[in-house]
Amino acid sequence: MADPAEALQNRGPTVLAVTVAVWVVATAFVALRLLSRVGVVKKVTPDDYFIVLAWFIAFGFSFSICYGTSVGLGRHEADVEPQWHKPLKKSEYAFSVLYNPALMATKTSICLFYLTLAKNQQVFKWATIATLVVVNVAGIALTLLNIFQCRPVGAAFDDPIPPGDHCTDIVSIYLSSAPVNIITDLALLFLPMPILTAMRLPRNEKLILIVTFSFGAFVAIIDVVRIAYLESAALTRLQNSTQSVHDNEEGDFSWIASLSFMWSAVEVHVGIICACVPGVKPLAAKVFPSLFRKITKVHSHYYGPGDAQWAMVSPRHTMMTPPNSPTHARTTSANRNDGNMDVMDFLSSPDGGYQPPPKKKEEEQDFDNMDFLTTPDSPGTPRAAPPPMPSLASTMTASTRRSTRSASLTPYDFVNMNTTKSLVRMSSRESIAPIFFVTILFFLWGFAYGLLDTLNSQFQLIVHMSRGQFVGLHAAYYGGYFVAPLTFGHIVFKRCGFKFTFIVGLCVYGCGTLVFWPSAVLASFPAFLISNFIVGLGVATLELAGNPFIALCGPPEHAEVRLNISQAVQAIGTVVSPVLARKVLFRTVRDAPSLIDVQWTYLGIALFVVILALIFFYVPLPEASDEELEHLALKHVAINSRRVCGISVIYLTLALGVFSQFCYVGGQEAASGQFQNYVAEVMPNSDIGPFNYQAVGHTVFAVGRFLTAFTGLIVKPRRILMFLFIGLIISSSLATSLTGRSGVAMIVLVLFFESGIFSLIYAICLRGLGAQTKTGSLWLTVATSGGAVIPAIMSPVTESRGVQYAFVVVVAVFAFGSIFPVYLAFTPAAKAQVDPHRRNRVTDPMDGGLPSPSQANRVFSAVKRRKTASSELPQSEHREIDKEKNAN
Repeated sequence: MADPAEALQNRGPTVLAVTVAVWVVATAFVALRLLSRVGVVKKVTPDDYFIVLAWFIAFGFSFSICYGTSVGLGRHEADVEPQWHKPLKKSEYAFSVLYNPALMATKTSICLFYLTLAKNQQVFKWATIATLVVVNVAGIALTLLNIFQCRPVGAAFDDPIPPGDHCTDIVSIYLSSAPVNIITDLALLFLPMPILTAMRLPRNEKLILIVTFSFGAFVAIIDVVRIAYLESAALTRLQNSTQSVHDNEEGDFSWIASLSFMWSAVEVHVGIICACVPGVKPLAAKVFPSLFRKITKVHSHYYGPGDAQWAMVSPRHTMMTPPNSPTHARTTSANRNDGNMDVMDFLSSPDGGYQPPPKKKEEEQDFDNMDFLTTPDSPGTPRAAPPPMPSLASTMTASTRRSTRSASLTPYDFVNMNTTKSLVRMSSRESIAPIFFVTILFFLWGFAYGLLDTLNSQFQLIVHMSRGQFVGLHAAYYGGYFVAPLTFGHIVFKRCGFKFTFIVGLCVYGCGTLVFWPSAVLASFPAFLISNFIVGLGVATLELAGNPFIALCGPPEHAEVRLNISQAVQAIGTVVSPVLARKVLFRTVRDAPSLIDVQWTYLGIALFVVILALIFFYVPLPEASDEELEHLALKHVAINSRRVCGISVIYLTLALGVFSQFCYVGGQEAASGQFQNYVAEVMPNSDIGPFNYQAVGHTVFAVGRFLTAFTGLIVKPRRILMFLFIGLIISSSLATSLTGRSGVAMIVLVLFFESGIFSLIYAICLRGLGAQTKTGSLWLTVATSGGAVIPAIMSPVTESRGVQYAFVVVVAVFAFGSIFPVYLAFTPAAKAQVDPHRRNRVTDPMDGGLPSPSQANRVFSAVKRRKTASSELPQSEHREIDKEKNAN
């Protein structure tokens, strides 16, 4: 018998037992799914074939792990027999090659299943297709990377690796692929939720349906656990690079990697199980019909999560059905003919999507995906129709019908979000709630900026980057501001509006934070460059919609005030994140192994961002169409139509504002990036330290934005802008010559005068643009890319002449930027355009006030004509009209 002490040092039996157990359970679920599809639904679809393919690959994947446990996997390397080394390497190679194809086939099956649900939801359809493309492109790339992990390929089986051959560390490959797995896991988890929560079903049945689709959360959780063990294996590899195996035999690779292999098997098989759960439902309903009937009898009211926007949730109120979408109107008749229950039937039809199926024999009756997912009874038992509900259409007037048909739909056309007041019609009190929610995003990108700056500084010290490479990381972040608005950001913003742009920006931002994982593991400059760029794309998308949203949400005369307050909250995030990063999050980051620990911080941020995107989907935010923005500009059409030197004043103001914004952001980032170096040069023996001085400077920056906002209540914005530029040029000029505390005071003053400029330029330039407001926001966001250009120009000057002298670049850039306030001060047409005009809520009908005299005359004439026509009608028709008036 084996020594008990020795048996405790072998994880092989545990790995073997867990792997076999999850494979058996997955096999059972695949068999039940096929039985359900063939025997009950009588329809096999492409997603079923892919789940079978995934099962076959998972079998080979599991077999490689089980075989590995027989040749040393789970033992310390010192306990592995010499003759086992090559078979163990082969099992590890087979495991690495089959892992990604197994996940790829499983997720492809899920995506194909989702596409069968996306008959009319175009955004859901294309989002699923995008996820499908990412899954397969990344899966193929990672599979090829694992196949050719060694050059030549045969070197993967040799132990030790022959001289002259090269192999990529397999654990680093696994950790590098972790962001793709988590991103696709979260996408597959949350993509169907908007459809499911909007379906009009009994509450219990809807909750069961949501829970069924939520099993994918287990896959994401298991992936995180697996990554924790992979991280331990990676740290072991890094430690073994400087220590002998015998000095570190408590943490050798074959011992620790065995648990990560085991959790990889659990991840793959749990993914297969979760993919099979929805498909097993028809079989369960066939075998246990009474159980499913009890579920629907508990609550007969057809409401649930997501229905609050359509109805009063309390059972005491009569629930009104939502208006039918145009898409649904085109497809309902066809679906009724074939007896299939389409997704849109549940979302918008008055009877809850119920259509009597055609009379067939039980064995010939076919069910589509939504049928077997939402029908509680067995296929042979007809489903009872939902209780009769009053149709909203029957109570609507003719004018209401016309407005309903012409109402625009949001990108998710199964959710009607035209229930909130227009963005440009809101009063100050009404705008508080939406501004509060959007200001959370301002804090988020301020927090992200400070966190990235601190992490990049730590990364620079660890990998010994040059100053030019550090500037390159900074330029990559601000390069996202140039790319995002001109590409996908513009398309999403123009076609889908503010809310959907926020959601896309948050998703891209979350993806960027997850890409920091391979960056930290590989300690690679190109990987950090890519991750900074992706985060920049996400933050730029948020700013593209966030800044104009704040400027437009409420009375236009206070646009600059609102935007400065929100930007001040963003500045608070910039103050908090560097301190938190330096003192708490990155306090122990001193070398490459400790850099791996940073990934947990970014995992938390990514999960928070995804949850925030989901919350934003359900928060009713106001929108503003181009027509409404144009109507707002037409109130001052005489002023906005003026020309300066043959150029329309609104476009000349926008062009000069974009140039000034480019110069300002470039100068701001150049000064901020060299702040600590400047303090170290002008006051080298400071007791406080450069980092603490910069924290003080950021605090002054935030306070300055609040002061600018409050000053905007009594002083015209263009005058505040002129004052800030003058102070900025003077303080930055003095910073080039003063030393000691005086020099430090000057650079802190530079941050103070910088504080309100961005918001003032942004809000001023949007005035009078009308239907081109979103385009103007695009170019103002692109101008933020000046943060990538000016620091790159200042860097060589700093290296050759010193930091203090290099501030002449900052002075010059701010001087160029001051052209804009000078233009506003000395151009009468520009003054009239940008000076706030107080909105008259008494005479402006868009604000719910009284109509203007001309509009009142038109209304009076229409009423008079109607009365004349009514008097000419027969008495019986006249009485019917009176009844209609009384009813309304």
